[in-house]
Amino acid sequence: MTVIHPTAVVSPRAELGKDVSVGPYAVIGDNVIIGDGTMVGPHVVVDGWTNVGKHNQIFTGAVIGSQSQDLKYKGARTFCNIGDHNTIREYVTINRATIPEATTSLGNYNAILAYCHVAHDCVLGNHITVSNVTTLAGHVRVDDRAGLGGYVGVHQFSQIGTLAYIGGWSKVVQDVPPFIRVSGAPLKVYGLNVVGLERAEVNSASRHALRQAYTLLYRSNHNVSQAVDLIRSGVLPCPEIEALLEFLARSTRGICRRFDAENADDPTFAGSEGSDFDNGTSHDSSNH
Repeated sequence: MTVIHPTAVVSPRAELGKDVSVGPYAVIGDNVIIGDGTMVGPHVVVDGWTNVGKHNQIFTGAVIGSQSQDLKYKGARTFCNIGDHNTIREYVTINRATIPEATTSLGNYNAILAYCHVAHDCVLGNHITVSNVTTLAGHVRVDDRAGLGGYVGVHQFSQIGTLAYIGGWSKVVQDVPPFIRVSGAPLKVYGLNVVGLERAEVNSASRHALRQAYTLLYRSNHNVSQAVDLIRSGVLPCPEIEALLEFLARSTRGICRRFDAENADDPTFAGSEGSDFDNGTSHDSSNH
């Protein structure tokens, strides 16, 4: 049964599914759709053309689907789509897109921790953890199972690959390829995300292929295009290598290249910032 607190303000034009709960002083706007089993906490605002899927938990003070903060936004209809089984913690803000008829989107089984900001036109996949006070600028793309530590700032149009891990307090101004660990300001590469690969049950042959590809990208004198040619010709094909090559092909800002040789073989370095959240499927920020 859907339960709406008496102090909540829910537009009669909003659509609420079965077993939705709406907490005290929450506000749900005209064009909002909320799926079955979703919890909307106290003082949450869900506005604009926003579709929230099933079995999400949205905690106190979060603002979902608010107008883009982009100064180029001129009032067009834009969208915000939230998938299923996401945890959106206290005071998170997720803005609608800027481009007319475009969408800011969040997939399934993600954990967006307290005080994070997801700006206009961002696209996030599935099983991602974004730790406290991290900010994604406009048009950022984050692929499945990536992990972002706390207080990370990500520049607009940057891309973060699948199973990449970004240590806390980092400044991301270029694309971060899949399967690697990076940290710092300026950002440095610290090796493969070994723990993440193990948790994702990537097999040993694929991990070996990724080590070869990583060596060609970061521990040789080759530029990116040369490394790509060598990976294509000399590294065992597998889904992870294909994902890496696809990411490199679509990178628009160039990939982070600064390499920390001294700490590259330490699997815990650049991954000790910590998080108090672990949903059992996403990767927490404590051990990558």
